[in-house]
Amino acid sequence: MMTDPRPVTAATADIVRGVGDDQLASSTPCAGMTVGTLLGHVDVLCAAFTSAAAKESGAADAAPPSPEESRLAAGWRERIPARLDGLARAWLREAAWSGMTRAGGLDLPGEVAGAVAVDEVLVHGWDLAVATGQTFPGDDPALADAVRTVHDWVRQMVADNPGGTPGLFGPPVTVADDAPLFDRLLGMTGRDPSWRPDGG
Repeated sequence: MMTDPRPVTAATADIVRGVGDDQLASSTPCAGMTVGTLLGHVDVLCAAFTSAAAKESGAADAAPPSPEESRLAAGWRERIPARLDGLARAWLREAAWSGMTRAGGLDLPGEVAGAVAVDEVLVHGWDLAVATGQTFPGDDPALADAVRTVHDWVRQMVADNPGGTPGLFGPPVTVADDAPLFDRLLGMTGRDPSWRPDGG
């Protein structure tokens, strides 16, 4: 089912713009990644999933870089928000969500690739926000459709891989059943919704 990614890409773009140069070496909830390497990862995944939406070869054919390879190139504060906007526009086309495509070196149904693209932007947007002292609007009604789409896809992934999915998610973190849907989504991706840079 097609999901409008614009509220998520816009929220994450705002977070990216709010990252200070002095925060690039800070830790994040994404194991093994600093703020700088995570920004580099988001930069690369935007290109890959924009190509995947258009069913184009190139960036979508490459395997995702390791954290060590996710180098943050100069001009990132302007380029990443622009790429996020391009990603959103690419996945607004209904054709992007149908048929088969390729992302991260894997062949995927368009509907799955779209859910993965929205998941990456949504969850990494939160990663960057909490790592840099910003607030990610996970409970904003404008993001509700995207959160539901990603939650449903991640829930199926966790059902199939209860110990985690290498390269995507760590083992799930227990979150209260009555917690907000966004917090439950974070828990399923192996993140503690209460994570803070200082461990508090």
